[in-house]
Amino acid sequence: MEQKGFLPVSKEDMQRLGIRQLDFVYVCGDAYVDHPSFGHAIITRLLQAHGYSVGIIAQPDWKDDRSVTVLGEPRYAFFVSAGNMDSMVNHYSVSKKPREKDAYSPGGKTGLRPDRASIVYGNLIRRTYKKTPIILGGIEASLRRLSHYDYWSDTVRRSLLLDSCADLISYGMGERSILEIAEALAAGIDVRDLTYIRGTVFLTRDPALLDDALELPSFEQVSSDKKKYAKSFALQYENTDPFTAKKLYEPYPHGIFVVQNPPQPPLSTQEMDDVYALPYQRGYHPSYEKQGGVPALAEVKFSLISSRGCFGGCNFCALTFHQGRIIQARSHDSILTEAEQICRDPEFKGYIHDVGGPTANFRYPSCEKQLTSGVCKERQCLFPRPCPNVRADHGDYLELLRKLRKLPGIKKVFIRSGIRFDYLLLERDDTFLEELCRYHVSGQLKVAPEHISDAVLTRMGKPPVLVYNDFVRKYQKMNQKLGSRQYLVPYLMSSHPGSTLRDAVALAEYVRDLGYMPQQVQDFYPTPSTVSTCMYYTELDPFTMERVYVPKDPHEKAMQRALIQYRDPKNYDLVHEALVRAKRTDLIGFGRECLIRPRNTKRGAAEAKNVKKNAKKKTIRNIHRKKTR
Repeated sequence: MEQKGFLPVSKEDMQRLGIRQLDFVYVCGDAYVDHPSFGHAIITRLLQAHGYSVGIIAQPDWKDDRSVTVLGEPRYAFFVSAGNMDSMVNHYSVSKKPREKDAYSPGGKTGLRPDRASIVYGNLIRRTYKKTPIILGGIEASLRRLSHYDYWSDTVRRSLLLDSCADLISYGMGERSILEIAEALAAGIDVRDLTYIRGTVFLTRDPALLDDALELPSFEQVSSDKKKYAKSFALQYENTDPFTAKKLYEPYPHGIFVVQNPPQPPLSTQEMDDVYALPYQRGYHPSYEKQGGVPALAEVKFSLISSRGCFGGCNFCALTFHQGRIIQARSHDSILTEAEQICRDPEFKGYIHDVGGPTANFRYPSCEKQLTSGVCKERQCLFPRPCPNVRADHGDYLELLRKLRKLPGIKKVFIRSGIRFDYLLLERDDTFLEELCRYHVSGQLKVAPEHISDAVLTRMGKPPVLVYNDFVRKYQKMNQKLGSRQYLVPYLMSSHPGSTLRDAVALAEYVRDLGYMPQQVQDFYPTPSTVSTCMYYTELDPFTMERVYVPKDPHEKAMQRALIQYRDPKNYDLVHEALVRAKRTDLIGFGRECLIRPRNTKRGAAEAKNVKKNAKKKTIRNIHRKKTR
């Protein structure tokens, strides 16, 4: 079968390729984009490379049962994914309001996938194909593989496997488990007997399959007892490492058990290279051209993925449950080959947008033992302070960036996927920082201190604010040395578990001292399977069982967010109320340290009017600048 061109999306495509029946059909909530930043592209190309015929049904009409029959019944199985994002996160903001755009749909149009897409697609298929195996994958299934708190319904929901009518979940990145599943099904093994594959979750009523497994609290317990939920989460978190994790099982009513096998081992560099060398078309399917293409592609089309995994351990991030803490990296040759492909693209203007992964400056495991013994269960690599065994060395990443800069056709190589500043500070040599500032920043470097209150940072799993302040000084000093005017753009988060109004006020004071109002502020979003979401729901630290203050009231959350953007006149009332509640009325006045002016005086009224007037002028100036660029 030919390796070039897009995979079949219709019976006409199958006929053109001489395929009577596909081995596998992949049903996806995203539009079909054949690029290695999209999970469906990797899995389907990998299956194709191993000799299987694969077709894609992208964004089927879930209101029409016939939409999943357009490619016929596959010989072995349906693979199902909600897409690159959890469908509920894709659809709703943190305030649970519908989003106006869907970057993973043609033209950014919303409404082309259902809520809880994995469940809907699974049931849609099962209504038509009663016995064909259904395998769930992708981020939605991966992070909902066991009982989980669901922010949108404010309930604990059971494993996605039960609600979707699927036979298996392939969790994590999936390359190895998908091939093992495919080989087993092709060999004639019944899907119900696929209970041995690492990186999968299955259902059983057979107690014999639980002999070597660790029992989690039952669904009935975790859905009614928050302490049990926290305990279950901690056990799951401690069993995410492929070298040390045990098989887990969760009891359900009627003698059903949901069983999670240990994760798959990390991919080797050669395996990573093989995945990224597959014959991707590096674009969206031509059928989307009239609708304006798929917006999400623009973010990644001229970027390079150099690594997977993250040992940063931020509590609000789900990477531990999905990609894991062990870094997996591609070789320089693999990345350079992809960069040369990018340079041949007619639309490429000479700018590589990013070279990185979950954390750009992580290129290998934090210490030598991780590839033989796994990561530590009892501690993180960088939190609450860096482990003495952490190997802080940017040499390999520097060498890669230097090679990329020398390629013909490349004008600039940017780093936008995030720098872990505490890791950077561990290296005594400032060579990386110097080259970062000299070559890889476009006037602004985005970093993520997230907060400045040490109490909140502890709940986030982030380093103390003194570490960030140290980085700020070093960054400023380096830019002075280079004669560059470059700035830091800090990402800040409001309403994270542990954040009180007084903590939010302290963050506002920090913003005041920066001298500008951040444009991007993220309210904490309780997405499935993060430590922070567990704290949000249970109001407990799952590892210590300490009580945690959690701002849940929408009005308080609005106040915390408003404090960070206190200069916006629309936020005046919320900021005023927050300062009164926090007993910080000393910040209401005319002094330089004050956040807002009082309104009940002539001077206060004049000042407030001036603020609005200046804000309007600034907006007009910004619009004018954009038009003249």
